[in-house]
Amino acid sequence: MGGSKIHVYFMPGMAAHSSIFEYIILPSKKFECHLLEWTSPTKQQSLADYAQQMCSLITHSDPILVGVSFGGILVQEISKLIPVSKIIIISSVKLTSELPKRMLFASYTSAHKLLPTGLVNNMELLAKYAFGETVTKRLDLYKKYLSIRDKVYIDWCLDKMVNWKQETFPNNLVHIQGDRDAVFPVSNIKNCILVKNGTHTMIIHRAKWFNEHLPTIILD
Repeated sequence: MGGSKIHVYFMPGMAAHSSIFEYIILPSKKFECHLLEWTSPTKQQSLADYAQQMCSLITHSDPILVGVSFGGILVQEISKLIPVSKIIIISSVKLTSELPKRMLFASYTSAHKLLPTGLVNNMELLAKYAFGETVTKRLDLYKKYLSIRDKVYIDWCLDKMVNWKQETFPNNLVHIQGDRDAVFPVSNIKNCILVKNGTHTMIIHRAKWFNEHLPTIILD
């Protein structure tokens, strides 16, 4: 990469705005950060087609891709389409086998299609889908982070997540997982950097850990 800056692209999780990265600060002399946002897919759009669409927003060669939760799955799909230096997934999965049993069950039974996603304007319900937490006490906080409340989008994300197929992962992938993640339990996950007391929202609540460790993880 020579003396030029390393370009790092950040992709938030399902329904989340890029403001979830507001506390992530990388040294500006070495890194330039770029924030990606979700847009509503068409109802029948494949995940691969959506990833191809996102590629047009990545304007630097061999970037670092950082994805949280379902955004971690998306950046892995993007990396199959363009050359990237490294993929860093946070609070996510890198193999189909790492999905929790309830999601694997849903992929066979289509149980996810019975969820009341038409109620996504209910912030408590949306937070439960996106963060796996009951957030009544912090509802005002999460209103800021959850920006997409479209039923077609939520249905699409849930369908693509439970039906995601990947049996191997690339050597340039780094997986960071919290030991208290309620959405993707660490008991299903191997080959990851474990964050003690990290929940599914640790990108927000454990930003200090990421600010201390991400630069080394990127450069390693």
